[in-house]
Amino acid sequence: MFKLNCKTLIACAVILGSTQVFAQSGTNKTAVRERISINNGWKFFKYDATAKPDNLIYDVRPEVNENIDKIAADAKPTEALKVQAAQAVLKPWILPTGNAFIKDPSKRHIRPEGNPGGDFPFVQNNFDDTKWEGVTLPHDWAIKGPFYKGDGTVIGGGMGRLPIQGVAWYRRKLDITASDKGKSIFLDIDGAMSYTMVWVNGKLVGGWPYGYTSWQVDITPYIVPGGNNQVAIRVDNPISSSRWYPGGGIYRNVWLTKTMPVHIDNWGTFITTNNVTAKGATIDCKVTLNNSSATAGTFDIATEIYLLDTNGKKTGKPVAKIAPANTLLQAQGTATVSGSATLANPKLWGPLPTQIPNLYVAVTNVTSKGNLIDSYETTFGIRNIQFDAEKGLFVNGERIYIKGVNQHHDLGALGAAFNIRAAERQLEMLRELGCNAIRLSHNPPAPELLELTDKMGFLVVDEIFDCWELKKTPLDFHLIFPDWHEQDLRALLRRDRNHPSIIMWSYGNEVGEQYTDVKGAEVAKRLQAITKEEDTTRPTTVSMNYAKPDMPLPAVVDIISLNYQGEGIRNGDAYAGLKGINTPPLFPKFHDKFPDKVIVSSENAAALSSRGEYMFPVYAGNSSPVKDGMGGDSKKQQVNAYELYSVDFGASADKVFTSMDKHPYVAGGFVWSGWDYLGEPTPYYLSRSSYFGIIDLAGFKKDRFYLYQSQWKPELPMAHILPHWNWANRIGQVTPVHVFTSGDEAELFLNGVSLGKKKKGDYEYRLRWDDVQYTPGELKVVAYKNGKKWAEDSVKTTKEASKTQLSADRATIKADGKDLSFITVRIADTDGLTVPQANNMLTFTIEGPGEIVATDNGDAASLVSFASLEREAFNGLCLVIVRSKPGEAGKVKLTVTSNGLKQGSIAIKTIK
Repeated sequence: MFKLNCKTLIACAVILGSTQVFAQSGTNKTAVRERISINNGWKFFKYDATAKPDNLIYDVRPEVNENIDKIAADAKPTEALKVQAAQAVLKPWILPTGNAFIKDPSKRHIRPEGNPGGDFPFVQNNFDDTKWEGVTLPHDWAIKGPFYKGDGTVIGGGMGRLPIQGVAWYRRKLDITASDKGKSIFLDIDGAMSYTMVWVNGKLVGGWPYGYTSWQVDITPYIVPGGNNQVAIRVDNPISSSRWYPGGGIYRNVWLTKTMPVHIDNWGTFITTNNVTAKGATIDCKVTLNNSSATAGTFDIATEIYLLDTNGKKTGKPVAKIAPANTLLQAQGTATVSGSATLANPKLWGPLPTQIPNLYVAVTNVTSKGNLIDSYETTFGIRNIQFDAEKGLFVNGERIYIKGVNQHHDLGALGAAFNIRAAERQLEMLRELGCNAIRLSHNPPAPELLELTDKMGFLVVDEIFDCWELKKTPLDFHLIFPDWHEQDLRALLRRDRNHPSIIMWSYGNEVGEQYTDVKGAEVAKRLQAITKEEDTTRPTTVSMNYAKPDMPLPAVVDIISLNYQGEGIRNGDAYAGLKGINTPPLFPKFHDKFPDKVIVSSENAAALSSRGEYMFPVYAGNSSPVKDGMGGDSKKQQVNAYELYSVDFGASADKVFTSMDKHPYVAGGFVWSGWDYLGEPTPYYLSRSSYFGIIDLAGFKKDRFYLYQSQWKPELPMAHILPHWNWANRIGQVTPVHVFTSGDEAELFLNGVSLGKKKKGDYEYRLRWDDVQYTPGELKVVAYKNGKKWAEDSVKTTKEASKTQLSADRATIKADGKDLSFITVRIADTDGLTVPQANNMLTFTIEGPGEIVATDNGDAASLVSFASLEREAFNGLCLVIVRSKPGEAGKVKLTVTSNGLKQGSIAIKTIK
């Protein structure tokens, strides 16, 4: 059990990572375990929005009679509606898929007789799907649009205005050779949105309703080795099922896993460490075996541990070995075997930039009478985490202040379809920001994202549920929570528990059960017990925006996670009189009530801005809610980029920094949000995407990026001026100038004339010259630190736009059909300066072995399809995402044309 005490530091050392192995027996070279990507070769069909889909439904759902865009983001969740089934449902056949994650055998589900859907044409082997669309997974059917426009649409701004709703089918032949006879065959789905059901050769195998869970079905009884094998997958994505963009379809990877009948179970290893120091560590490995054969047997399990290099490859000989253990495994049974090893001088995993994210791999072999039966790899890291209620988080003895952001799962213009390079780019920019931690909001991520956080040295809060039994939207997870919360939670924990980047589990975000006192706390206790049964090495949390210290819910969790309550909700002069939750700053009261619990600001700020949009007048204080005439323009659907404005329940970065600095016992926090994301476009729900990000949807930095960087990377010499200096209609008018710098004072110059030197005071995080009268020319700031020159920045009035300038994040990409180059297009004048208000229409063409997969400009109000090859720049910038073609190496040339602008182009290389 975790005991978080300000007096006694409790160490928690963990290891973990991914599991992907291909092994061969030493006698006949026959593969004993294969994990094969089956992302290619799928056929896709989606029912037309006006057509009635088939009746193969998981369960009946309530009718939707409300506009979820009109529900405030922090509104009180409400009771679920009861619905009686008026038609046959497939739920009884799907529930048994989760049996392996139900602890109590008496509560496991018995599959009924029969084969629902077996006579449906789409599941038949001989069905002609040649006219269906060919797709490659991961696939998001909605991302290309078109966007729904206006009020009263079936999908509003909250879910991104994209056509996510409906029922669709995926079909593919499976490669099951004659040599696979006698093997166990599994289909692994990393994520499909949602209510997924699988048929193989016309037989209903199983499925999973929650769209974010990774899961596996055993298809062994349904396949014919060497024969014609057909898989058909049905997904059903409801309207009003989410508070953000969920995507549509099979949006993560799908695998075919082949093993011997006796094998290590799915996610069947758990590695923990104890007594971790620079001189040594004890490595404990727990392995669960599964015997799907009709014969009992005795098996040996042995594990060797290797250090991995920065490319994830084994280096040299094993650095430690866990002695073989012997176990009797009954027919159709399971068994768990544990072993330990001591490793001298371990290379520890720790967060960048002060530590190194070293990784190891444990190779576990199962043998019988000297013959290799299975081989399984588990990537992990060795680290020691400690939580102290007064001093916060320690990793390997070093205090690490959490400088975190919240991240939703979409990848901007690519939608929900997971792409490693796109996710890596997001993390790279967050690293540049100074961010060291990610909270996964509010659902399990793609497995590969955690592989990236392990490799790149980020700390992670792994979160699973946005609601429990009470609903936030009419058709969200509350409909399936009673039947599936245990299976979903255990599946997450077993899949992810070997990742060293994960430092805590969160099993709820702003759940309605905050309002139901003891009843709500009882639900939390059930989830807490499940989490501790699976993993005692990490603390637990639930993020609370309403629960107060004297309520029973906060007492259940190990760590107090507060959403906005730390700096206060609708608190302060500018927020007076706003309707909704109204809370004073509560860090002190929670700290007094729970002196032995660490406090984390799990969501803070919720500041709003549109990149490059500056409006006047500028608020004289440090935080204001957005409204027309003060930070907002509802006609343009844009928010002032002076970075002083927030959603009603939120606060500016400046206000949050003040609150955090005044309460040093808080371990740190997570900004809402790191990147803009699709959906939830508060305060303008006619838009498509959020205004919350420090980085916009296209990946362009807002001014707020530099405000956070100035605080999170104090060692970095930097200064940043805002606004731009192109104001032809403001000559002689007051145009405030603000500077973000890691220095402690700065002097501002306009056309070489000093406008004075200013020094940061207590709880001041920007320098302000609010009385500057606009004159064209150059603004320059010189920042100082401890009296010495530290950094400079300048902005200039530009000439008219005359050309486009293109730059790529990477000039060489792999020719694998997955790798991406993100190309920035800048509208520049003859001197090469970006014209900050340029919104020229741009046209894109491409030559060579690459394709344009999406374009964007970061404008939340833009409803131009992401697939469009024509797009306006937004305040001088536009983005083009180019993907390689599989197996085709060569030169790719992107050309941009625009009336009145000199043509621009860029070349990138694709290599095999």
